[in-house]
Amino acid sequence: MLRRELILAGLAAGPAMGFARAAGAQTAPFRELTAQEGRAPLYPGSGSDTAIWGFDGSTPGPLLRVRQGEDLRVRLINRLAQPTSIHWHGMRVPNAMDGVAGLTQDAVPPGGRFDYAFRAPDAGTFWYHAHNRSWEQMARGLYGPIVVEEPDPPPVDQDLTLVIDDWRLDASGAIHAASFGDMHDWAHGGRLGNWVTVNGQSGHRIAVSSGQRVRLRLLNAANARIMTLAFPKHDPVVIALDGQPTGPSPLPGGRLRLAPGQRADLVVDMGLDPGAESPVVEVTGEAVAVAHLAYGPGRTVRPEPLPPVAAPAANPLPNAIDLPAAVAAELRMEGGAMGRMAGATIDGQMLDMRALVAAGRVWAFNGVAGRPDRPLLRAAIGQTVAIDMINDTRWPHAMHLHGHHFVVVRRGGRAVEGAPWRDTELLDPGERATIAFVADAPGRWLLHCHMLEHHAGGMVTWIEIA
Repeated sequence: MLRRELILAGLAAGPAMGFARAAGAQTAPFRELTAQEGRAPLYPGSGSDTAIWGFDGSTPGPLLRVRQGEDLRVRLINRLAQPTSIHWHGMRVPNAMDGVAGLTQDAVPPGGRFDYAFRAPDAGTFWYHAHNRSWEQMARGLYGPIVVEEPDPPPVDQDLTLVIDDWRLDASGAIHAASFGDMHDWAHGGRLGNWVTVNGQSGHRIAVSSGQRVRLRLLNAANARIMTLAFPKHDPVVIALDGQPTGPSPLPGGRLRLAPGQRADLVVDMGLDPGAESPVVEVTGEAVAVAHLAYGPGRTVRPEPLPPVAAPAANPLPNAIDLPAAVAAELRMEGGAMGRMAGATIDGQMLDMRALVAAGRVWAFNGVAGRPDRPLLRAAIGQTVAIDMINDTRWPHAMHLHGHHFVVVRRGGRAVEGAPWRDTELLDPGERATIAFVADAPGRWLLHCHMLEHHAGGMVTWIEIA
């Protein structure tokens, strides 16, 4: 459980579509979040806490909790030596509140501040994180979770948020700062760590009781590592992905795969005996216990058996997708180690791979390395947008669209029915998928790979809605 929790009160919501992109009312007080240096017990073998960057000096930052339809008002205060900003990952906010330095706002300089104010239209699990030099600032710990509560949530005994991250630490337990900006990382899988924490702690223990029903909100905050989690002796049921409810379903193969930036809400019935202990295991490579379900001595006694697991009510997403009339674009991912890209353009100039590496750009979208001057596409309010994404590289990519949720309508050349709404979609090497959504908010919205070194190395574009 996080050390601090913030309950933000605000005004009641209006009609569902009425508050979808409304800015926050001007009566609710601001909650200050300070980006600053801090310390965290990441690596117990070091004998001391690790120096990190965090919101209010902790990693993760404070859990922000607000009810659906209420206002979220946060004042960012920057006490770091670098400019920074806050992106509200997965939340459908007004464009001016999206927090993308250089696109929707200027980065907040050291000693500066910036006010974010908007209404939370969707219930679910979201997060906030730095969006300037995010490949370094997030690797140092600059992020935190957000829970937007449903008016009528599924009944559970505990509602717990688990923020999972991997860190690259040196032998002393300090963050390995010398490897920031390493081109080998950028051209391969990104900055992969060597130590995993949950809620900023090593060996995190989740206190449960036999007979309880628990909601676990899981978030992958890693720079680049795809997390595959298993829950031995338990049968989790998925009720939401990326903050959006989905039909209750068991984990495919008993495992949950989370790309960087993705979230999942699970309901888990605690069926072991009092005093038992069971690990939560990351199984992508060598199996590693990242946390433990620790059963207390007592048992939860109920007058009646637990009912079947139910999903939360659907959020008010614009879902009238009209594919035949869609504004369409192709997005081809290129570059990286062992890739076929011979060159790409930067600021209109064609460069070969040697020159691209020297410029720190080793990835491209549609032959352009870095955020282009022109958008990938332009759409009007209410139009359906379809983006055909082609991973023509040897590496997976977690594609994140700001300000919207989408569904996959085609994958591998075949139509897909009933895909969940997401804001981040993982494409494996050689994979092709078409996403679709309704453009419902004006502004310039970023689309990028959430393997943060891939983004910094060139995998970024934007769309414009007018």
